[in-house]
Amino acid sequence: MLSAAPPMPTVVSVMAALSQPYAVPMEIGTTGETSFPDWVGLPGGLLRLRRLLLVFWALLLAAVTGVVLALAAGPAWALCGALWLGALAWGWVLLGRNWRSWRYAERVDDLLISRGVLWQAQTVVPYGRMQLVEVTSGPLERRFGLASVQLHTAAAATDAKIPGLAPGEAERLRDRLTELGEARSAGL
Repeated sequence: MLSAAPPMPTVVSVMAALSQPYAVPMEIGTTGETSFPDWVGLPGGLLRLRRLLLVFWALLLAAVTGVVLALAAGPAWALCGALWLGALAWGWVLLGRNWRSWRYAERVDDLLISRGVLWQAQTVVPYGRMQLVEVTSGPLERRFGLASVQLHTAAAATDAKIPGLAPGEAERLRDRLTELGEARSAGL
């Protein structure tokens, strides 16, 4: 006698399961324990820097557009420069959402980096695969007291970056990742 096959999952059930990526506890190492990772968000300095740049460029473009159109087509057309102010408001909201999406978690065997609102990406970098960990800080980042941690691995596609950290936290993370990378790669 033939038994009935188990029902196939529907597209709706698969999509519902995928929309809750942290509903199931994640494994955090070789000890067999399971737990949610301890996510760390970015400090607010990066958001302030990006919003300041947004305001600067939007106001500059609005002024230039208004002046050029006023001279070329008349004063009524100068109001088209206000479109940049709408872009400013829209960008302000999007920058906040993007900043909130960035986070990282240090686990026993690897580092998780999660980012993105519409297109979400999660990068897993095993400590043993790290070849270089560097802390960078450009002139604007230094002015705002920020630094970025750049992780380089053997595969160029898996390089990862954590932007907008406090310099002390970036150096601590670099030292810890370097130490864990050396310890994990010793067996290779």
